[in-house]
Amino acid sequence: MAIGISLDEVGRARDADVGYMRNIFPLLDLRWRREDCVAFLDAHGLAGTPKSACVGCPFHDDGFWAHLKANSPAEWAQAVAFDRAIRHGSARANADGHPLRGQFFLHRQRVPLDEAVLRPPIQPAGTPGCGPWTCPHDPSAPTDAGTGRGEVA
Repeated sequence: MAIGISLDEVGRARDADVGYMRNIFPLLDLRWRREDCVAFLDAHGLAGTPKSACVGCPFHDDGFWAHLKANSPAEWAQAVAFDRAIRHGSARANADGHPLRGQFFLHRQRVPLDEAVLRPPIQPAGTPGCGPWTCPHDPSAPTDAGTGRGEVA
């Protein structure tokens, strides 16, 4: 299976956990970073391609969460439900005698996502956002693919 992990995220590259599959990482073989990927996409007419990320990713910043809450209520509800579901670990692990120590939260404040105080960065007036499906932006302004923060998957 070819997986698009760049050098910026080399720590995410892992061997497949099943015997019949072998993971390969073409971007690592090319020694490409995110900016190399963006340049390639731009050169091939695909400027503005958003960075992918799961709704339940714990690496989202307050800008992402605030935008999701304000503009995508269904996805916000999914993220809040996921955050609630992970609080005490998986039911299977708990039943198997492998409970979590402590609690888990999506937000860095270590509070339930729907209780987190969201402080998105203030974007200077006239500054384009990171993409048409991602963080806050002016839809009439041109986008800058090099500043993408994450899309709702």
